[in-house]
Amino acid sequence: MSKVIGYSDEELIKTLKKDRVSDLAIKHLYKNYYGGLSSYVRNNQGSEQDAEDIFQEVIVNFIDVVRRDKFKGESSIKTFLYSLCRFTWLNELKRRNRVLHREEKYEAARDLEETDVSYLVAGRESKNIVMTMIDKLGDVCRKILVAFYYEDLPMKDILPLVEFQNEQVLRNKKYKCLKSLEQMLDSNPELARQFKNALTYGS
Repeated sequence: MSKVIGYSDEELIKTLKKDRVSDLAIKHLYKNYYGGLSSYVRNNQGSEQDAEDIFQEVIVNFIDVVRRDKFKGESSIKTFLYSLCRFTWLNELKRRNRVLHREEKYEAARDLEETDVSYLVAGRESKNIVMTMIDKLGDVCRKILVAFYYEDLPMKDILPLVEFQNEQVLRNKKYKCLKSLEQMLDSNPELARQFKNALTYGS
């Protein structure tokens, strides 16, 4: 039987300082620390893939710290790796939240833009005038806007009507249809006035 080689903290540090990190040292790190560190990530909103990615990043950073003589041995390797893992994962969560926040702000701003014209489309008593305008936008826009504003269908039920890839693509198209309608109205002030008056009268 082959002997399983383990390292003390001191031996591991010496090994990691060498020009070429041995496979045995890497295996030692995985065997002794992956379980605990990956559990931390998974228990804090992370997936298994997140756990693997963060652990690899932590190991690379740890080796870099060791080679720059920044690891002073004031704590055990286990404690140091845990702290490094926690710091790395929390930073990743903050980054993701920032991205999510930017996306939410974008969607909110876009919803406000849609409100400027979509309230016009929703006027039911003026359907003939509205439909005349919508027909000019093309078949796909007509299907989407009629289904959404007149038939009150949710996005998931509209999706099969236009055969888009997913609901996000459908929402993007709906937004573009409304923007096209808005541009049509902007380019013809008299038509826009009649359009709005008709809807106001019918509401």
